[in-house]
Amino acid sequence: MTASSHSDSVVVLFGATAGAYGAKLGSDERELILLVWQVVDLHSKKVGTLHKCLVKADNLELSDQCREVTGLSPEGLSKAEPLDRVLLQFSQLVSSDLKALGRNSYTFCTDGQLLIRQVLHPEASKKNLLLSDSFYSFYDLRKEFHNSYPNSASVKDQSIQSMAEYIGISVDETEEDFGVWQVKAMVAIIFNMLSDTCDQTFTDPETVKYKYETGPCSKSETVDSETVIRARGLPWQSSDQDIARFFKGLNIAKGGVALCLNAQGRRNGEALVRFVNPEQRDLALERHKHHMGSRYIEVYKATGEEFLKIAGGTSNEVAQFLSKENQVIIRMRGLPFTATPEDVLGFLGPECPVTGGKEGLLFVKYPDGRPTGDAFVLFACEEYAQNALKKHKEILGKRYIELFRSTAAEVQQVLNRYMSTPLIPTLPAPIIPVIPPPYTIAAGSVRDCVRLRGLPYTAGIDDILEFMGDATADIKPHGVHMVLNQQGRPSGDAFIQMKSSDRAFLVAQKCHKKMMKDRYVEVFQCSGEEMNFVLMGGTLNRSGLSPPPCLSPPGYAAFQTAAAVIPAEAAIYQSQALLPPSRNQQASAVAAAAAAAAATPTVTYYPTQAAQLYMNYTAYYPSPPVSPTTVGYITAPPAAVAAAASAAHTPMLPQPGALVRMQGLPYNAGMKEILSFFQGYQYAPDDYSGLVQLNDQARSVLQAPKEWVCL
Repeated sequence: MTASSHSDSVVVLFGATAGAYGAKLGSDERELILLVWQVVDLHSKKVGTLHKCLVKADNLELSDQCREVTGLSPEGLSKAEPLDRVLLQFSQLVSSDLKALGRNSYTFCTDGQLLIRQVLHPEASKKNLLLSDSFYSFYDLRKEFHNSYPNSASVKDQSIQSMAEYIGISVDETEEDFGVWQVKAMVAIIFNMLSDTCDQTFTDPETVKYKYETGPCSKSETVDSETVIRARGLPWQSSDQDIARFFKGLNIAKGGVALCLNAQGRRNGEALVRFVNPEQRDLALERHKHHMGSRYIEVYKATGEEFLKIAGGTSNEVAQFLSKENQVIIRMRGLPFTATPEDVLGFLGPECPVTGGKEGLLFVKYPDGRPTGDAFVLFACEEYAQNALKKHKEILGKRYIELFRSTAAEVQQVLNRYMSTPLIPTLPAPIIPVIPPPYTIAAGSVRDCVRLRGLPYTAGIDDILEFMGDATADIKPHGVHMVLNQQGRPSGDAFIQMKSSDRAFLVAQKCHKKMMKDRYVEVFQCSGEEMNFVLMGGTLNRSGLSPPPCLSPPGYAAFQTAAAVIPAEAAIYQSQALLPPSRNQQASAVAAAAAAAAATPTVTYYPTQAAQLYMNYTAYYPSPPVSPTTVGYITAPPAAVAAAASAAHTPMLPQPGALVRMQGLPYNAGMKEILSFFQGYQYAPDDYSGLVQLNDQARSVLQAPKEWVCL
C-alpha cells in the first residue's frame, strides 16, 4: 500500500512526546511516546479500526505536563516497543485496514504540522531511521478546516476542541483515553467537512522535501527577511547537508544554506538558512538550542540582506560552475600555486571522477590572476565525494592538501572575498569631522574604573549604558572604552571610567553576572593604570598584571600618558607627514617650519570619535592606543604641516604619496628584494631611503619586528 498526494483515503494521526504538549510539541527535543491512528475512506465515509500504540523512548523520564495530560508512566512505557518496530507495525496495520476498505493509497491528516515536521522527521533523522514516502505529504486539518469555514478562528489559534465546537460537535475528554478522543473528534470533523454544505475534497496536501537542493544565489534576488534564520554554534566541519539534516522536516529553499566564513576564510560556526516561507522559518526558530551531535545550536532571526551578503554573487564564472544542479561540492585548500587542472585531476584519481572533467574545477584567484591555493570541485554523487574526502591531507607536489565539504554559498563567499581584495593595500581616505575636545584615559592606582568581561560580540555602547542602568549617570565623559582584538573586532571586554572609586565598587557589586542579551557579564573593579595596561596589549587576570609587549618589566609600573607627539594646528595629519622629505624639498620645508614653531603650543591630539579605534590590542603606544596605519586622520592646514616638521621629537615634512606596510617579510629580505617586489609601481625614484629611516620614537609606533614602511 502506498501514500499518495491525492488519494481516496486519509489516515488520521495523533501523537504525543515525553515533554511539551500542544503548541510547543517538539520544541524541547523530547522523544515520541504515543501514536494513535485510524483510516478514513473519504468517499464511502467508512472507517477502519482505531489503533493506539505506545512507543518506548530512550529516555523514559516524563515531564510533569506529560504525566498530567497523557496519564502515562515510565513503567508502562518500558514495556512498549521502540520507534523502529512501532513504525513497522504501523505500516502493516494501515495496509490491512486499507485492504479491508478496498483502497490502496492514503495520505496522513494531522492536527497541525508539529507532529510530522517537528517530531517524527527530526527523531527519525537522529536515530537514522528511514521513513516511508507516506511521511512526506500530509493534510493539515486546521488549514483544511479554515478553508472550509473562512469565518472560523485563524489557523494558528485553532485546536481540536475549537474546531469541534464551531461545527457543533460535542467532545467529552473524560470518556476516552488520551489520544483516542482526539482521533475520534478529528474523524467527526472530517465527515462534517465532507458534507454537501462544504466543498472540501482534500486535494492540496502539505509536502516535506526529501532532500536539500543546492544551487547558486544572485545578489539581484529578493530575499524575504521573514524566511531567514541564523544558526550559531555549528561544528566547524559541518556541511550544508548536516545543517539540512538538523532542520529535517522543514523545507529549506533551493541553495538556502550559507555557511559563514571568518576573516581568514575559515568557517566560523555560523550559517544563514533561508526557508521557503515564513511558516517554516517560525518552526525553525522553535529548534533553538536543539542538538547537533553533542553541541547545542542557537537559532535566531536574520534578514534577507544578511543572507545575500553571504550567499549572493555576480560572477558569471561562478554561475556557470554552479549551474550543474544536484552536485556535491568539495573545497580543496593549500594547492601549490603552480598546480594545473591536470595535476588536480591526477591527485583525485579515477576512483572519484570530477563532473565534466576540467569544467568541474574552479580555481580561486586574486584580481590580478594569481592563484590563492584554493579550488572547488564538483562530484556527481555522494560516493565520489566520499572517495575524494579520503585524500584529506595527502601530498600534491610538496604540499599536503586539505579537503572539505562545501556549499554553493561558500563558493560565492570565497570568490567575493578574494576578488574584492586590493592588489596593494592603501590607507583609508581621511575623515574630516569637527575635532572633539581632547580627553585622556585615566592613569593611577585609584580603583575608579570597572571592567566588563564576557560581553556579547554584538553589544554596543547603548547596550552597555542600558546594562548599567542608573549607574550611567556616574560615568565620566568619554569613559566607555570597547576593547578590540587583533582583527579589529569586539573582544567581549570593555572598561568604564566612573566618577569615584565608591561608584565603581557599587557598580561592580550590583551588575556582576547580570544578563546582557543571552549572556551573563562579569564586572570587576579596577584602576586606571590596570585599564591602560590591558588597552595597550597587557593582560590582567587572577595571576596578576602582565605589561604590554612594548614595555620591559622594570619600567611598566611608571607607565603614564605620553606627552604630545604632534603640535596643535597639525592635529593628526595624513600618513605622508610621517615620511622623510625628498632631498629637493628639505631645505625649504625646514625654513618654513622654523617660522611657525615659536607660536605652536604642545598639545596631544587624538583620532576623531567617528574612528572608534582607540582601544586596540595591536597598538603599543600611550593614550589612546591607535594604529596610524588603520585610522583616517583630520587633514591639517599647510602651515601646520610646516610646524609639524619643526618638532624635534618626530620628523614630519610634507611629501606626496602613501604609506604601505609590509607584513610577513622573510627575515633575510633586503632593500633589493623590496624594490623588486614593487617593480611597476611608482616610488621615490632617486631616494632609496624611501625605505624609511625613523627615529626611535616613530619606529616604536610604526614598526613591529621585521616590518618595513615603504614609500
